Amino acid sequence: MGDSANSGDAGKTGRVTVVGSLNMDLVARAPRLPRPGETLAGHAFAQVPGGKGGNQAVAAARLGAQVAMIGCVGDDSHGATLKGSLEAEGIDCTALATSADAPTGVALIVVDDASQNAIVIVAGSNAEVTPARIEAQEALIAQADVIVCQLETPPETVRAALAAGRLLGRTTILNPAPAARKLPPDWFPLVDYLIPNELEAATLSGVAIDTPDDARRAAQALKAKGARNVIVTLGAQGVLALLAGAHDDGVHLPSPIVEAVDTTAAGDTFIGGFAAELARGAAAMDAIAFGQRAAAVAVTREGAQPSIPHRSEISA
Repeated sequence: MGDSANSGDAGKTGRVTVVGSLNMDLVARAPRLPRPGETLAGHAFAQVPGGKGGNQAVAAARLGAQVAMIGCVGDDSHGATLKGSLEAEGIDCTALATSADAPTGVALIVVDDASQNAIVIVAGSNAEVTPARIEAQEALIAQADVIVCQLETPPETVRAALAAGRLLGRTTILNPAPAARKLPPDWFPLVDYLIPNELEAATLSGVAIDTPDDARRAAQALKAKGARNVIVTLGAQGVLALLAGAHDDGVHLPSPIVEAVDTTAAGDTFIGGFAAELARGAAAMDAIAFGQRAAAVAVTREGAQPSIPHRSEISA
């Protein structure tokens, strides 16, 4: 981690500010996911820095951007480890607060032998990322090219960050994860790039998704709500992109074919890579393709942040 000597990390251009969660991932590997009430014997355990915000920040940093993190950790060993891991990546942590009351967030993750996972998140200090913290970091948002948000911090904070980005003329990305319910209607016009996976897109749009054609219908429904661009990630089936000013049917981009080991941070790697490329001035379709290549590398490795590649590892 924090391989600052990696030649692909030299000459970072473009600024990304991530507003989001930081968790310590407690990861158990087992032959399969347990059924309700069942106890399974696992065969490995690890503690790994994670959280969607942290993962996306690390991905954007390793993949070419100057990154700042707005979040909150607890005053405990997990919090110190998470902050240290971000700083080791060269991420600006001046806006990373430490809670005096709440513990650092954790994610309990089981990964099966087919590389599928089940995750339970306990927010902890992530719940203390408040709209007031966003207001206090207006300068940090103003100097960013791209603002990235998820849904592991309070909803009012996410909306405040998106609204600040829109007001300041920054490009806004919302990864609506986890999406347990539909988004308020006034959120969509604040989002330049809405990037759900197939389950999140189905929840937000009401369209069941099994195929890229289903994803296309879901993306059209979400774009009609006001999101400028919608990108639905489909795992091994690739990405369905419905972009402003482009073909109304959207474009399906298949994923690179790789042998998957652990899909834990694949979506976060895609978003971090996509954001880094946008911040560097790349066209959206090129940024999508770059994010896909980065995610394809990540799924061949175990863990969340340890699996995220550096820019020099991504094929042209």
